[in-house]
Order: sequence, then structure tokens, then C-alpha cells
Amino acid sequence: MITEQPIKFSPEALAKAQEMMKRYPEGKSKSALIPILHLAQAEFDGWLSAPVMDHVASIMGIEPIEVYEVASFYSMFNLKPVAKYLIEVCHTSSCWLCGAEDIVRYLEKKLQVETGHISADGMFQIKLVECLGSCGTAPMFQIGEQYYEHLTFEKIDTILEDLRKENKRSKYVHLNQ
Repeated sequence: MITEQPIKFSPEALAKAQEMMKRYPEGKSKSALIPILHLAQAEFDGWLSAPVMDHVASIMGIEPIEVYEVASFYSMFNLKPVAKYLIEVCHTSSCWLCGAEDIVRYLEKKLQVETGHISADGMFQIKLVECLGSCGTAPMFQIGEQYYEHLTFEKIDTILEDLRKENKRSKYVHLNQ
């Protein structure tokens, strides 16, 4: 019989979560929920399962439903497994006007995957997101903490090739910050 390992943060991540909660006055540590969810997502393969969200609730001393409400509201949190590289393509006004739709179609063809799905090799997933705040450099997408701007098909080819060589999960959070 296989038993699942209990969900728990690494010692470094737990220390970071506790430090985040201490930034707020007593009784207001729930204000650290969003950064702690980012931390949890980085710790657990880029997504938040129910057991992971329950663990966050237990660390913070809040009810699990409070964590679920926040995690399910914001599109920056993934509630299902994601690819190693989640390509978040901005598709709001500036990017759309500058060719974001063409970028999405190119990525789908190049990676042989539909938006929202994970490529057969598990490396890439395309997600449409709202404004990423880089309107002057449209079209653009984000992978982990890295912005890729002024996109062309040639730039995309280079980015994808470099990521395939690197072959490690992108992160939004670093514990030493």
C-alpha cells in the first residue's frame, strides 16, 4: 500500500512564510496570504492542490476556505498541475493590437498544444492572462518571473530552444529575497 507523504514546506520556505506573517500587526497576519500562496506554489510544482492549501491554512492559523477563496479568485494561482514552463501570454489591448493573437497561434503550432493544455513532453503550457503591465513593449509574455517583450516568431524560437536546454521549472519566488 502506497501512502502519500505529508504536505509540508521546506525549512527555508517555512521560515520565509513565518517572516512574511511577522510583517503585519498581531491579528493581521492573514494579510500575508497572497505572498505565502506564491511561496506554496513555488514549493509544490507550480500549483496549489487542496492539501497544499490546507497546509497554508494550518501554518497561518486560518480556515481552509479562506485560502481557497483567495487562491480560486486570482488567475495567478494554478489549481491544477501545470507544465514546467507556463507561458502566460498577455492578451489585453496593447498586446492584442500588436499581435498577441498571432503569438498564441504560433506557440500552439510550434508546441503542438492548445492553449490551456500541457504539451506532450510536459514542458510547456500556454495560458492567456490579463495585462502584465508592459504595454509599451507589446506583444509580450511571462514565464516565471521573466518577461519576454517585443516578441517576434524568431525571438520565440530562441526562447523555447533556450528553455528546452535549461529544462528546469521556472519560479516566481526565491527564498533568498
